[in-house]
Amino acid sequence: MKPWWQKRLAELDSQQWEALCDGCGKCCLHKLEDEDTGAVSYTRVRCRYLDDTTCQCLDYANRARLVPDCVQLSPENLEALAWLPATCAYRLRAEDRELPAWHYLVSGCLLYTSPSPRDISAYLVCRLLLEKGGGG
Repeated sequence: MKPWWQKRLAELDSQQWEALCDGCGKCCLHKLEDEDTGAVSYTRVRCRYLDDTTCQCLDYANRARLVPDCVQLSPENLEALAWLPATCAYRLRAEDRELPAWHYLVSGCLLYTSPSPRDISAYLVCRLLLEKGGGG
């Protein structure tokens, strides 16, 4: 029998959906999109509610109220979110691809293991800047 994380995203219950996240924190970084190419660059500026040591939202239950432009991922909006990193479990499963070996659901390691060492330069969550004013 296949593990639950290999189900289609629309088949996951709310607990499974939340557990799929590997905690990279990139959803909570401010992003810049090139108007001509559509290329997205992640900044080092994080939402004020992103805990930079745990990569967890400090008020997850109220995030949409606190940050009106907070993007809440769902099976319905994943296709429109081209900025999701290539290693994002939601993106991978939406594309019917396997989770990487380092993902905690696959490895069984409950410590934050994302990303793999070869991808570490892409993840700068340890060097984030807190946004000043504005939204999230």
